[in-house]
Amino acid sequence: DNIEVYIHRQSIVHSMVEFCDGSVIAQLGVPDMRLPISYAINYPKRGALVCDRLNLFEAGTLTFAKPDYDTFKCLSLAVKAVKEGGVMPTVMNGANEVAVDAFLKRKISFLNIAQIVEETMNRAENCPVSVDAILNADANSREIARNIIATF
Repeated sequence: DNIEVYIHRQSIVHSMVEFCDGSVIAQLGVPDMRLPISYAINYPKRGALVCDRLNLFEAGTLTFAKPDYDTFKCLSLAVKAVKEGGVMPTVMNGANEVAVDAFLKRKISFLNIAQIVEETMNRAENCPVSVDAILNADANSREIARNIIATF
């Protein structure tokens, strides 16, 4: 309930946090996910430079828009997975990775990705989180997604 999604097409702002006093702190970097991943892995320390440095003069204007949940169907599925809780976010992620891989290999169309993720989430069983439950949910969701793709 405390998370808002913004569309930021420049992909420079990777995250923002608003504090109780209304101030906002943002994590900015070049459009390269290695930086936020490195930050997450090394936190609270900072790792070595993994990509180019951000030049705000070259970056230009930063824009933000509200998402259209109909256009961004996988975003609405992610919100649904988080609200359901348990291992459902793992199910969503596993299905998404399999579907994106199939798209990159030209086995399915781009628009099939959301369809496969949604169907996988509908077929998968949700349960409370544990290490074993997450590992099982990931493996099972990937298998369900592969079976759905095989029907295309």
